[in-house]
Amino acid sequence: QEMARPLHRGVLGGGRLSGNIQDYLEDTQMKIKTDKQDFDKNSKPSSDPVSLSLRNPFQFLLSDNTPSKQDSVENGFVAPDQYTSSNSRNRHFLTLLILKFSLILIVILGLTVSLLWTISLTTGGSKSPMIRGYRRLQEQLVSDLWDIGELSLGANKVKDSEFCSPEFENFVPCFNTSENHELGLTEGKEFDRRCGPMSKQNCLVLAPPKYKIPHRWPTGRDVIWIDNVKITAQEVLSSGSLTKRMMMLDEDQISFSFASSMVDDNIEDYSHQIAEMIGLRNESYLVQAGVRAVLDIGCGYGSLGAHLFPKQLLTMCIANYESSDSQVQIALERGLPAIVASFASKQLPFPSLSFDMIHSAWDGVQWDKKDGIYLIEVDRVLRPGGYFVWTSPFANIPDSVRDKENLKRWDFVRSIAKDLCWDLLSQQDKTVVWRKPSKKDCYPSRKHGSGPLICKEGHDVESPYYHPLEACIGGTRSRRWIPIEERATWPSRATLSSKELAVHGVLPDDFAEDNINWKSAVRDYWSLLSPLIFSDHPKRPGDEDPIPPYNMVRNVLDMNAHFGGFNSALLDARKSVWVMNVVPTSGVNHLPLILDRGFVGVLHDWCEAFPSYPRTYDMVHADGLLSLETVKQSRCSTLDLFYEIDRLLRPEGWVILRDTTSLIESARAITAGLKWEARVIEIESNNDEKLLVCQKPLIRSQASSL
Repeated sequence: QEMARPLHRGVLGGGRLSGNIQDYLEDTQMKIKTDKQDFDKNSKPSSDPVSLSLRNPFQFLLSDNTPSKQDSVENGFVAPDQYTSSNSRNRHFLTLLILKFSLILIVILGLTVSLLWTISLTTGGSKSPMIRGYRRLQEQLVSDLWDIGELSLGANKVKDSEFCSPEFENFVPCFNTSENHELGLTEGKEFDRRCGPMSKQNCLVLAPPKYKIPHRWPTGRDVIWIDNVKITAQEVLSSGSLTKRMMMLDEDQISFSFASSMVDDNIEDYSHQIAEMIGLRNESYLVQAGVRAVLDIGCGYGSLGAHLFPKQLLTMCIANYESSDSQVQIALERGLPAIVASFASKQLPFPSLSFDMIHSAWDGVQWDKKDGIYLIEVDRVLRPGGYFVWTSPFANIPDSVRDKENLKRWDFVRSIAKDLCWDLLSQQDKTVVWRKPSKKDCYPSRKHGSGPLICKEGHDVESPYYHPLEACIGGTRSRRWIPIEERATWPSRATLSSKELAVHGVLPDDFAEDNINWKSAVRDYWSLLSPLIFSDHPKRPGDEDPIPPYNMVRNVLDMNAHFGGFNSALLDARKSVWVMNVVPTSGVNHLPLILDRGFVGVLHDWCEAFPSYPRTYDMVHADGLLSLETVKQSRCSTLDLFYEIDRLLRPEGWVILRDTTSLIESARAITAGLKWEARVIEIESNNDEKLLVCQKPLIRSQASSL
């Protein structure tokens, strides 16, 4: 494997000793290692190797000589090991004992002096600045002792993870279409997500041999490196479907700047047409009409979302898993929200009433099959008063057409839409726009036996997690049935009213406090990352120094999103990012609240692979996730979780974890085996928690020789 240039480094703590003391410790460590090797040679063959604990920085000083049967690992964390017993008493063993007791004496003296100093400070009047300074020195001492433990462990402290074979470079676990075909699954079920014990990936996914760090936003929206995704030049040039006829190949880059989209005209004309069909002057007025969140089914390569993003519209792309020429992978590479999802047999992983507009163009979905169940699922996730935009070769076919089969399809879709009480707003060329009713009075007024029934209580699941498709109208029982014209427009929507919060069972004071805390946290995060990310960013002539980091982070994954406060704080700080807000299935479900704020997100079980391609996020954030997964006693280890984070994270991307001190210190040990650069950061306002800030290196796979 090829390791890229050295990572950026900054003063983020970590407690490393410096100067002659550090050199002394390293020399001492080398001698201990040599003595240990000699000692092992003279020991009995049955003796176990020496192993020290990462959980407790003082364990290597206080461990006894009882034998350990095996190294233990619980929940992915390295558990304390002990010295093996031996009856041999030679000079090497005495050397180790002398060193051990010398270090014990140093620690005892240091703690004694610290205690006396503390007493003198606390009884000497009000000297809070001195106490804070002393506290920092005391915390530095603990950090230094931790690093002494790491030095004592040497290369054996954590087993290095193995690299995955090249076929995993672009593979998404749980989506194995060839295996599903072998099981006899057809009619779209071969694209279903199926996670089993064999879907776990206990290795590090390497970047392709010619992988390059993506362009910064917004340049990266229009130009991507062809070697960063799995698509060949021939596939670019021969993209036959209208959803993919939008790329220009320029040597080693793909350009979308002059892309055509779902229709023969360009994307600007197409989106302008949609707005006019709704009754608006142009697409810039969609926000005023109550549209914020858009679901794009079979999004091509995300060009509609790329065009709408500057208009304050957030578009989520969904498409089936594709082993090559993937719509989702390329959309994410462009910095656009996307996720692998199929609703051939399961409901989409979104709550009911989640999107203001749903768009479908030349997507290959057989809307006229299975008694219209796919249109019923669209109705479930569409908000009252929301719009369904459909562009298809079967749409708006005149009765005089000779192709009776296509005419039959168009008549069926039109009939189902009527049974769902959708209002047909406009038809132009191959594009049709319907609107979902804002009120529920249409449903009981339908003729008896016409169209799908209203879902019964047990079948109307507000937040399904890969629940089977239901052939009934869902969401009508939800307290979140609020027409889009009655909701606050963006960006006011991000701050929910007390009435809206009451629907979600959240107190206004708790919500306000959460927002304040996250604004402070984001400022702290950026002050930590700025020296690392922004150190080489040049000042533009005539411009003021931009606030660092400048557009170095675009795709953000929040693994435990709570109320979506991290997302909100990033937008308040005017970061050009979008956030995939993930609500773990093991915690409290706040996903409906997050989506009602105008953000995007999904439910997910973190013991399974996330439905996204490798190397798709610039930053992964998790607050309290380790505690949540540990308390729930999940069926997977923390090491499994870190493998998944590594798979999703782009090379030179960042990880920020906030959790209890013990879990953060244990997680820090795991990151060494993942080859991440990691720093533990103290939180001044909280003694019980710490931050773990990590950066993933760029390691490319070797090009295969033909």
